[in-house]
Amino acid sequence: MSLPDPAVLIPAMARQLQAHLQAQNIDNPRFVGIHTGGVWVANALLKELDSQEPLGILNVSFYRDDFSRSGLHPQVRPSELPFEIEDQHLVLIDDVLMSGRTIRAALNELFDYGRPASVTLLCLLDLNARELPIRPDIVGATLSLEQNQRVKLTGPEPLAIQLQTLDNL
Repeated sequence: MSLPDPAVLIPAMARQLQAHLQAQNIDNPRFVGIHTGGVWVANALLKELDSQEPLGILNVSFYRDDFSRSGLHPQVRPSELPFEIEDQHLVLIDDVLMSGRTIRAALNELFDYGRPASVTLLCLLDLNARELPIRPDIVGATLSLEQNQRVKLTGPEPLAIQLQTLDNL
């Protein structure tokens, strides 16, 4: 399987996002990346957009519905949101959409900070394996993997996508 190159996906996603924001009459969106890969994608996207906007960072570990099963990684840091959420238009960015549970957790956390005017979801990859009815507004590429396959984003510089199989994870 040939994997897409983030260096090609990011500029295309930036153009799609600009068109989406313009169509929605959104002038001053706030950008929020989901730790870790979503932050890498968000930084690359902001660079592509030539934006100096501050980036909010969400660490959704405490909001995951599988928290009791997987436990907490010892290096979990709190979220950093350098702006208000209330009535803001947010662009929520993640690297890989698989089950939808990370996005659900991110939305729960964002709403604990306030009620945004809107949330646009942008994902580098959609794996077409959702367990929840969550779909990105902007997606770099959609992949269909075998049941024993996963993708991993490496970075932050350069961003690269690796294919892994469960027997060698």
